[in-house]
Amino acid sequence: MRVGILQFGPIRGDVDANHRIIKSFLIRRKFDLAVLPELATTGYNFSRRETLWELAQDRRGISFQFFAELAAKTGGAIVWGMAEKARGRLYNSAVLTIPEGDHFVYRKTHLFFREKLLFDPGNTGFKVFTWRKVRIGLMICFDWIFPEAARTLALETSQIICHPANLVLHYCQDAMVTRSLENGVFCVTANRVGTETIPEVRLRFTGVSQITDPKGDRILRFGPTEQAFKIIKITPKSSDTKNINRYNNLFADRRTGMYKL
Repeated sequence: MRVGILQFGPIRGDVDANHRIIKSFLIRRKFDLAVLPELATTGYNFSRRETLWELAQDRRGISFQFFAELAAKTGGAIVWGMAEKARGRLYNSAVLTIPEGDHFVYRKTHLFFREKLLFDPGNTGFKVFTWRKVRIGLMICFDWIFPEAARTLALETSQIICHPANLVLHYCQDAMVTRSLENGVFCVTANRVGTETIPEVRLRFTGVSQITDPKGDRILRFGPTEQAFKIIKITPKSSDTKNINRYNNLFADRRTGMYKL
């Protein structure tokens, strides 16, 4: 399976321009799965919920149509981040769009910093979607710091965890090595680059998007400022075995009765 990451700097407030940038990177490339950053269509740093609401879309929005057409033309599935509005609520969402035209939505569970002033907490829970016999899970950015997020997706038999992000903390990429290792899965962290400034705060995004494999090895990694679409071939089935050695298994050895959760 050919899996790619697009690392770039979305233009805040300009959905059409971001569509053009994304298309320019993906349209002539051969991939099976592409992962884009969190809020790739709108940018990230906003002062007011009302401003972001005007950019947000429901399932009839132009971004859903755009990615459906792009997935159909490229033949690959695309995971992309957006601001989603539904029934008066505003969510930080990730969408898996497949070439057949379907969309699968995950809404961010753990909101970070000023996101709590802009978004409603996600209500979808962590789900795994099967496409062409590959099991794909979705989480977003700050979900990484809660081990339960990746563990839930792994227990739901995800082979690949797609992780759109707008990271400003420098240690997430190292932590995702552990998330892959402790769950025996591929993790695809698609971060953005650049800075965004509002009167309240200036944010600098760390780049360094990466793919980690079930052994915790970084098999693809970007620099902190580069903008590119990079693809690597993986074997999703290598996530299916959870054996550490002949005696130990990541999941079979769990003693859930001893964990006071």
